[in-house]
Amino acid sequence: MVDPDPHASARSEVLGRIRAAIGPDRPRVQIPRDYDVRREHGNVVELLARRIADYRAVVRRVAAADLPDAIGTLLARRQVRIMLGPADLPEEWRAPDVEWHLDDPPLTVEQLDRADGVLTGCAVAIAETGTIVLDAGAAQGRRALTLVPDYHLCVVRADQVVGSVPEALARLDPVRPLTFVSGPSATSDIELDRVEGVHGPRTLEVLVAS
Repeated sequence: MVDPDPHASARSEVLGRIRAAIGPDRPRVQIPRDYDVRREHGNVVELLARRIADYRAVVRRVAAADLPDAIGTLLARRQVRIMLGPADLPEEWRAPDVEWHLDDPPLTVEQLDRADGVLTGCAVAIAETGTIVLDAGAAQGRRALTLVPDYHLCVVRADQVVGSVPEALARLDPVRPLTFVSGPSATSDIELDRVEGVHGPRTLEVLVAS
């Protein structure tokens, strides 16, 4: 007897195999995930600075005690008038000659767009990839705060810098809203012309405080 629908039979066989593979009776296999977590990078802060610079971002290392002055100098150099910040932005980070708009109550999209930039901290920074991770935690605020403005000034403490991605993930809570920032926002069209500022800030400056 000829099968009236061989495709249906094949489909049933494939689906049956999938059900068997993911069903309650499937064997439990422990996958090791503790390999290649740490790598020898030497000075991870120096590596982070080099990798961030590779993305056409600006990075400067400063002493923690000099951080407020460094922030004021950078904002004055850019002739910034209006800066945004999360509701818990440290008071000492707020340069006196700048009009600060904190996100409490939440700023509108129009207010976010009118500002010259935003100042935040971060959750962790990954040296080998030059990536800064935000998780809406202390001194960071919600995601829109760092995606709408054209300029992002980010403070990274030296003790927040890790060497590898697995080390960073071990410090992060996977249920929090994580934003991974590797340089200024940039994309390329079909002609491979680089276009900046499409999906986020066109300019990223990073102060690494130690």
